[in-house]
Amino acid sequence: MSGMTTRNTQILNRTKIWSDQIKETLKDELDAQGYVRWIDEFSDGDNFTIPSIGDFEAQAYSEDTGVQYQSLDTGEFTFSITEYESAATYITAKARQDLFYAEELEAAFIPKMSRALMENLELHILKEGQPKTGNPAGYQVAGANNKINGEDHRWVGSDTANSNPCIGVKDFAKAKLALKRANVPLNNLVAIVDPSVGYHLETLTNIVNVSNNPQWEGVITSGLTTGMRFIRNIYGFDVYESNYLPLCGANQTGTSETINSVASGANAVCNIFFSADPSITPFIGAWRQMPDVDGEWNKDFQREEYVMTARYGTKIYRPENFVTVLSSTDIIV
Repeated sequence: MSGMTTRNTQILNRTKIWSDQIKETLKDELDAQGYVRWIDEFSDGDNFTIPSIGDFEAQAYSEDTGVQYQSLDTGEFTFSITEYESAATYITAKARQDLFYAEELEAAFIPKMSRALMENLELHILKEGQPKTGNPAGYQVAGANNKINGEDHRWVGSDTANSNPCIGVKDFAKAKLALKRANVPLNNLVAIVDPSVGYHLETLTNIVNVSNNPQWEGVITSGLTTGMRFIRNIYGFDVYESNYLPLCGANQTGTSETINSVASGANAVCNIFFSADPSITPFIGAWRQMPDVDGEWNKDFQREEYVMTARYGTKIYRPENFVTVLSSTDIIV
């Protein structure tokens, strides 16, 4: 005669044990919209025009002669509301009745729809500074140095020790030079790089070897980054890591680019350098409609429907305040 054991009570066991906790997906930080000069002066239509005024040049003068009068060059900058985005879902009456997690599920709808729109905005902003099909004015051209005032504003990373081009410390100095030649104030300098660049920099021999570089001692214990920011400032740039950088190639196709006889590789991203000073930020944008949610009960389908929509537009505003350095994500570990 035997008692009640796990061998003779299997029919009484639930095959799956459910917790009252829900596992959420991990999310990284979204920072790009903080680098955009947002315009809130829209009236009608989809287009916005900003006038521009040039500078005077000093002229040589001789005594008792007429001075030479000049006119200021004028122009205009136009950008449009191009993006109309949405995120939508629903929950049926039957699901509400039967699901143990129905309340938690429905409460997550709006935050997750908002997150989806914000991720789309992050991608759109970072892609704005990169080449586009047809090479419209103001955008960089793939496979070219894109010189401004004699200095490159697009090149392949200088460190090719592992046969896969990556960004080295030298590239930070070159980016700083390019911005200075373009008369960009060297304050609030920001570099947004792929995580593979962070790994590469953290494992550089001349950084890891603290016997030769005692000022980098903290790198060994804490790394170069904390959250989204490098602990160490590199040649004036605060460096952030992002998974949303565009691929290289025309129109972000991921095609390998060759600049100065160095190929970027088929799996290459565009790391960007610029001044984040609000008055000269490289990006401009406007919201025609901030993310807005609508909800209603659909009696025909017996379900509660949620729809979130948004309209906005962004564009590269100051190409002189924008440097791109291509690097391969195929790093050798």
